[in-house]
Amino acid sequence: MPASTLCYSAAAISARKAAVAGLALALVLIPASFAAKNDKNRNDAFVAGAVDENKLAQQVRHKLLMLPYYGVFDDLAFRIEGNTVVLMGAVTRPTLKSDAERAVKSIEGVERVVNQIEVLPPSPMDDQIRMAEFRAIYGDPAISTKYGLRAIPPIHIIVKNGHVTLTGVVANEADKNLINIRANSVPNVFSVTNNLQVEQA
Repeated sequence: MPASTLCYSAAAISARKAAVAGLALALVLIPASFAAKNDKNRNDAFVAGAVDENKLAQQVRHKLLMLPYYGVFDDLAFRIEGNTVVLMGAVTRPTLKSDAERAVKSIEGVERVVNQIEVLPPSPMDDQIRMAEFRAIYGDPAISTKYGLRAIPPIHIIVKNGHVTLTGVVANEADKNLINIRANSVPNVFSVTNNLQVEQA
């Protein structure tokens, strides 16, 4: 069974359904101040938008967050260009790519969806790395207590052909460095690219 499937136990799906019941809570799981400051055109689905974010962006984020199999091994983001929504990122399931496009197309006011989401190639080795990285990162109490208990944990682990990319946002540089150390401790990984953003003061 692929790691991406193992990650979504019945309890995890139940937790996601609970998050649907409290959308307001889901959107503040990561403060707006956590948003990446260096790319204003890219909106990460799991990072709450700014207070003055427009309605369309809020709706797109909501639709992406509610996708049932969107998790820590996937990276979903979007950009809005007028009435066009550009979807970006990388996912482990082809259905997640198509589900994301279908969900966003259903939003009133969206005239066109450009789906640039990459479907990661199936690989037993990559599945093993995903689970090993997950255990190394979220198995550390210093990390799990701060980031692991959220409906959608903010540290995402993207694996392609043995190469690991970390995406998301953390509270401080010390956390980013600790996560980098934990990620690099996993054997059989060719490289680790740490793209984690640090919350701006």
